[in-house]
Amino acid sequence: MTDSISKSQFKAKALELFREVELTGKPVIVTDRGTPTVEVRRYRDQRRDPLAVLKGSVAEYRDPTEPVAEDDWAALR
Repeated sequence: MTDSISKSQFKAKALELFREVELTGKPVIVTDRGTPTVEVRRYRDQRRDPLAVLKGSVAEYRDPTEPVAEDDWAALR
């Protein structure tokens, strides 16, 4: 399968490309005069467990019961 395809070629082969994207999971970029305009990729359900989304996002977890001072917030610097 090609990584990119022109609009005119996409129009003629759309169903075939949809099936290939479903089977392989590789996205296809549709171009207009050589410029990428659309990406066709497999659908991924956005509804996920909130804990799974946050997993690995805590950088440091020391003294969780201690108060937080203004100097501790990196966003305020």
